[in-house]
Order: sequence, then C-alpha cells, then structure tokens
Amino acid sequence: MLAKPQTFMNASGESIFDDLDLPFAKLRLLPKGGHGGHNGMRSVIDHFRGSRDFPRLRIGIGRPPGKMDPMNFVLRPFNKQEHEELHFTLLNGLEAVRILLLEGFEKSATFVNSAKSLEHLA
Repeated sequence: MLAKPQTFMNASGESIFDDLDLPFAKLRLLPKGGHGGHNGMRSVIDHFRGSRDFPRLRIGIGRPPGKMDPMNFVLRPFNKQEHEELHFTLLNGLEAVRILLLEGFEKSATFVNSAKSLEHLA
C-alpha cells in the first residue's frame, strides 16, 4: 500500500514506513523477514499478528545529510528533483507489485533487480 500515514511515525503498521537504509528511490523486494530493529517494520508485523511471512517492497529514502536529525529528515517534504525521481521509482514499484501478484515473487524480484526496469516509460 502506498499512502501518507495519518499515524505517528513509529506506529505505521496500517500503511507504510520509511527506509533510511536504502539510497533514495532504490527498490528492494524481499520475500519475508524480521523487523531488524526498525519500529515501523515492527508495527507492520504486529498488524499481521506477528507473522513475518509476507513480501516487502522496500523503497529507500536515504540517510539525512550531515548532522540533520533523522526525524526531521523523514518528515520533511520531498523537493522537486526528488519528486521527479520518485515518480519513476513508484511506476517501477507498481509494476513490481503487478508482476508479484500475477507471475510470482521470483519474476518480480528479477524485474526489481534489473537495471532497466521501466526506463522505457520515461
């Protein structure tokens, strides 16, 4: 689900959570896993009644520049350049979910990890 949560930053299990550990606009598809100490992912797992057995499409937001507070970084609006880059990342993410639902995890993971993805839509 892609949504701007109306919940608190670490209580995001009803929608989405941030991923500082991936570079901005980078996609990564995982078949399952734990929370890795991330409170947002812990909240998502809690909403699945503790099950960790669900695929996750991660979209990176990168690390804050310099000594910027991570909370301020996560909550700030995207700039124009980020919006443009994110547009194509989200198209790729939607295609990855479509492939996942229709053709399975392996084909979707191959798509996400391919260098081209949806460059032809640009």
